[in-house]
Amino acid sequence: MVDVIPTALPGVLEIVTPRFGDDRGIFSETWNAAAFAEAGIDTAFVQDNFSRSAKGVLRGLHYQVEPIAQAKLVRVGRGAIFDVAVDIRRSSPTFGRWTGIELSAARWNQLFVPAGFAHGFIAVEDDTEVQYKVSAPYSAAHDRAIAADDPAIGIDWPLAPSEWSRSAKDVAAPLLAQAEIFA
Repeated sequence: MVDVIPTALPGVLEIVTPRFGDDRGIFSETWNAAAFAEAGIDTAFVQDNFSRSAKGVLRGLHYQVEPIAQAKLVRVGRGAIFDVAVDIRRSSPTFGRWTGIELSAARWNQLFVPAGFAHGFIAVEDDTEVQYKVSAPYSAAHDRAIAADDPAIGIDWPLAPSEWSRSAKDVAAPLLAQAEIFA
């Protein structure tokens, strides 16, 4: 049974799948196409990604433009992140708004981020391992980023900017007002 919990942004969903444990360890079915479709998430995923981050590593806000826009299903296998989705669809009533949630190995939750949203996260524990599925392959030609510290978005990150470690690409990312986004 997949437990789907709406967030502040329509279409961005927290998901909790059952986890079974005994003295040998744990087992969980983290993705089942039929069960997720029954819960309203009928997305074909084509690629799995993995990252390991130290505390304070901030990745994002990332997205891909059409025709290679990506939906994502994000989970944490070790540690914890503060995971964020930002609506970047100009025609949306929630354009420019964000939602954030802690994803962790302890909570065993996931976040579904539809296409049309920028995505980013900050590791709040050392050696945090993040796995995520995407609905379209990575395309450098379609890859974009928005500044994670854009005051117009106003994300309330749990760590101060002085604690952040970001890539050069993410530091140089434009503000939402200058970004190439969805109509």
